[in-house]
Amino acid sequence: MAGTASAVAPESYISKIWPQGIFENRVVFCTGGSGDICSSQVRALVYLGANACIVGRNEGKAERVAASIAKARPDAKVLGIGNIDVRKVESLEAAVSKCVSTLGGIDFVIAGAAGNFLVPLINLSTNAFKSVIDIDLMGSWNTAKAVMPYLLNSAAKYPGAGGRILFISATLHYTGGPLNTHGVVAKAGVDALSAQLAIELGPRGITSNVIAPGVVDGTEGERRLFQDARGEMMGKVPTGRLGTVKDVNNATVYLLSETGDFVNGSVQVVDGAAWRIGAQVGAGAEYPASVLVERKATKL
Repeated sequence: MAGTASAVAPESYISKIWPQGIFENRVVFCTGGSGDICSSQVRALVYLGANACIVGRNEGKAERVAASIAKARPDAKVLGIGNIDVRKVESLEAAVSKCVSTLGGIDFVIAGAAGNFLVPLINLSTNAFKSVIDIDLMGSWNTAKAVMPYLLNSAAKYPGAGGRILFISATLHYTGGPLNTHGVVAKAGVDALSAQLAIELGPRGITSNVIAPGVVDGTEGERRLFQDARGEMMGKVPTGRLGTVKDVNNATVYLLSETGDFVNGSVQVVDGAAWRIGAQVGAGAEYPASVLVERKATKL
């Protein structure tokens, strides 16, 4: 719940166009909720009236981030749960149960837990490949399975305004790129999973969509994977800048609010059209030299 963390200025993470209170009485459950992007998405939803539960691997970090998010609104309830492994459905079920017992239900879900690192395919081990598939793809599936009964309840309780799930994907697999075979395959699976949920759960009132961010300025991913190529990356984005968490948050609110009522099975790309010209191939790794040199994985 709320702690001593200082508040973050709303203008840094959400546009003024969205009225406060639009998510009143709604609860959002978010995996990967301690991360830079997902925590900001949740902060925006809490600012606009929702209560929330974020889950992550590190207990202390989850609790600290939850306390910070709770500062977004005076009466907000934000639960931070750590020691959750999205690869284990039992772990997620326990977190979902605690969220529901504490906050009363689940209306929105953000499946954002992910893992990645840079390594040439020739040096990519089977275990490393499987690890990313298990976190990104199986973690998304496990999340969907664990929350499904509560999303169905929400869809029935709030027709057209509840029972929504968002998957956080990427643009890597649209064109492919060096050093990220595991991530490309995993995120392609996440997109396909979301589409299947839309098809099979749409008739039950649930919407399932994907947000695919590009390089988001100031995040851990940008710092670790793109910092050495920052100028190069900005020069490749047609819109002329890197993305921000605010950009991702506005897309999130659009899809979860009344404006997204008829949007289902879609992929919302938030990258300034960078993927159209293969900007993600940058990453400070020249091609083809980057795939011809054996090197250890750069973990994210």
